[in-house]
Amino acid sequence: MSKPTQPADTFGGFPTPVLSVSPVVLPAPGRAVDLQVRVSAPTTGGELPIILLSHGHGPSHHLSSLNGYAPLANYWAAHGFVVLQPTHLNSRTLNLDPSDPEAPLYWRSRGEDMKRILDQLDQIEAASGQLHGRLDRDRVAVAGHSMGGHTASLLLGARLTDPRDGTEVDLSEPRIKAGVLLAAPGRGGEALTDFVHDNYPFFSTTDFSTMTTPALVVAGDRDTSAHLTVRGPRWHTDPYFLSPGPKSLLTLFGAEHGLGGVSGYDVAETTDESPERVAAVQRLTWAYLRTTLYPEALAWKEAQDELTSGPNPIGRVESKSTLAR
Repeated sequence: MSKPTQPADTFGGFPTPVLSVSPVVLPAPGRAVDLQVRVSAPTTGGELPIILLSHGHGPSHHLSSLNGYAPLANYWAAHGFVVLQPTHLNSRTLNLDPSDPEAPLYWRSRGEDMKRILDQLDQIEAASGQLHGRLDRDRVAVAGHSMGGHTASLLLGARLTDPRDGTEVDLSEPRIKAGVLLAAPGRGGEALTDFVHDNYPFFSTTDFSTMTTPALVVAGDRDTSAHLTVRGPRWHTDPYFLSPGPKSLLTLFGAEHGLGGVSGYDVAETTDESPERVAAVQRLTWAYLRTTLYPEALAWKEAQDELTSGPNPIGRVESKSTLAR
């Protein structure tokens, strides 16, 4: 990887103005519709690292599309990343035929969307106008919230068995060097509710033992997700405890599934709205990816120190370097 030409950004540094372009439409033969992507990038700097951001499957229409997750996309782009947000086929904005065999979650095509994006970075640069020659294609990360966290985990190396044909599915993507899993689903089997077993059987066989790419798992200690799991908030920590290192786990105190409101500004589906919590997620996820992609950077250490320095910490961080527990 070459040395970046962008100014070295430090934890808590001044944000850069952001350029956002959407929709960038990528040809997708065999897909129900072409792939639409939002591109957010700082207006200055070169050799910019990339974050692929996968949306969830919430009750809102536009949050689960390229129009969602502005609190994260804007922050990351303002601090030196190019953020690429697809609209996956599960988005209600597309109004697809519910009888599709992969509906409603489209777990496989979501991962394939991210691979298509990486395959078509030339087209994205050209369509975005001011990005030509500014992407660092050797420094790519993936992030996802909720169902998007499941997508990210598969790209980072987790596997599952396709319930339709019994084959093991490996969607791992070697071009991705780091990840952030936000309120991501955990293990299958007895941890799942009857509803999930009956309606989303692909969750039943999730295997994190092969998820070897470095990742930060973010979980709320009040995220019960009772419609999905019988394990309570611990379920969302499974991607950390059941995968090999290097991994880190950020547990947010008092956080529910929205993690304070990461999916959008002032949205109705956030049950634990907290600008302070969102700010912590913004800073800590950025710092983790910054240091993982640029090991000489001190951002992650500084972010952890700030998290724990006050009298009322908003969360805690633990890390492991090698084997799963």
